[in-house]
Amino acid sequence: MEFLTVFFIAVGLAMDAFAVSISNGAVLKGCGNVQSVKVGFFFGGFQFLMPVAGWILGSSVKEYIEAFDHWIAFILLFVIGLNMIKESFFSDECGEHELFISNKKLAVQAIATSIDALAVGVSFGVLNMNIVSAASVIGMVCFIFSFIGMTIGRVIGSILKNRAEFVGGVILIVIGVRILLEHIFAL
Repeated sequence: MEFLTVFFIAVGLAMDAFAVSISNGAVLKGCGNVQSVKVGFFFGGFQFLMPVAGWILGSSVKEYIEAFDHWIAFILLFVIGLNMIKESFFSDECGEHELFISNKKLAVQAIATSIDALAVGVSFGVLNMNIVSAASVIGMVCFIFSFIGMTIGRVIGSILKNRAEFVGGVILIVIGVRILLEHIFAL
């Protein structure tokens, strides 16, 4: 598979992480490039690891992964989004703002947005691809998109101010629903 094909696969896989990064950037108050790099490493790292894991697992588990990956992503993003919406009604009243994203929260978001990369890794295994180079491209593209998403989110957050956490939660729920519907209806 040529580089351009892998690159476009990487861009497609990075879209959910990009949207979640925008949501994260909008919610964080006063976050800078350090937080953006952290988010990029989490999302890019998981986008690198998941295809490798899928490649290692091989095609024997492909139908099992594809049978439930969308449900896991939906549930994780829905719960995180719902929690953000709930917090939007309480934290802003006292002027409290989240200054950073916890590693636990980032890991859950990264897993939710990279589960489809696991199935891609299985496909790469079937095609006998060099998984290290393909996963590296996927991870780097996701890192870049996540970093840019955080930057865009900071701008949006400064415009939305106190409503950013609510909007961010809604965005996460919408992404989760979209993932679920795409897989159920093969959109």
